[in-house]
Amino acid sequence: MDTQKNEILKKMKSMGVFWALVVLFLVGCIASPQFLKAGNMINVARQISINGIIALAMTFVCLIGGVDLSVGSQVAVYAIIMATMMKNNISPFLAIPAAFATAMLIGFLNGLGVSKGKLAPFIMTLGSMTALRGLAKYISNGSPQSWRNTDINIKFIGQGYVGFIPFPVIIFIILFLAAFYTLKYTSFGRSVYSVGDNKEAARLNGINVPRTQLICFILTAFGSFVSALVLTSKLSSADPTAGDGYELTALSMCYIGGISTMGGVGSITGTLIGACLLTVLSNIMNLVGINSYMQNIVQGLIVIIAVLLGGLGGLKRKKKA
Repeated sequence: MDTQKNEILKKMKSMGVFWALVVLFLVGCIASPQFLKAGNMINVARQISINGIIALAMTFVCLIGGVDLSVGSQVAVYAIIMATMMKNNISPFLAIPAAFATAMLIGFLNGLGVSKGKLAPFIMTLGSMTALRGLAKYISNGSPQSWRNTDINIKFIGQGYVGFIPFPVIIFIILFLAAFYTLKYTSFGRSVYSVGDNKEAARLNGINVPRTQLICFILTAFGSFVSALVLTSKLSSADPTAGDGYELTALSMCYIGGISTMGGVGSITGTLIGACLLTVLSNIMNLVGINSYMQNIVQGLIVIIAVLLGGLGGLKRKKKA
């Protein structure tokens, strides 16, 4: 009976976020005649995909009760590696795999520090965030790296279309479906929820907790790599400051979507709704000319409220357990 109640509460909470998005969409239609135009809708979808890619991966880490603060710095490192190599006329068929291999290594090290080193995810990724940002600046000597003067062209990844749909949106949809299937229908997905709910109980039930934690951090590194690839190909250049604040945006999308900061509660669909809500809100404020500083205040307050509601729900769940 308690399980059924919990499931009903979870669905009500997710539907609450969904209806908030519907109301916000209606507000956008009323606030600006530009909102519903095809060009603006495509721009919104593109923004959701660029920021949402990392949020999808961050969902796994949040569900185990963790956080990855290094994703923004990771984006900068992978982007700089690809841009620097292609600037020197190295084929993208070598540059992209080199950045991918770096991502797997960094994700492995982050996960190893948490799973085997027993470091708190906040501490481990805070340290790697600082170190990786320094690495991006060191590799690039603090300067943007561009390959526009070469014959290399991978703009389709970031700027191309399949029909009328931007290619980054296609990438996002594929990753969303893969994440949805993984969390809902695989043993690994069940392990993620179990570890987030109660690590000790998960261990006693035969779940390899360190391995689950390790894989989740590798996934955030993969998400950062894909985001870096989309961003870099779009601009044909990379900046060592790229990805600044991406970690906060991704976390905001997860928490607004109903993921508990304590782990074990939430869904990838909630993250998608959170990504849509945050992006649509930003788009509406831009269309009506709201000051960027005020936009930060509004978005920050929304995140605080979302985390507060999620935290209260998590506390009730822990008490019942």
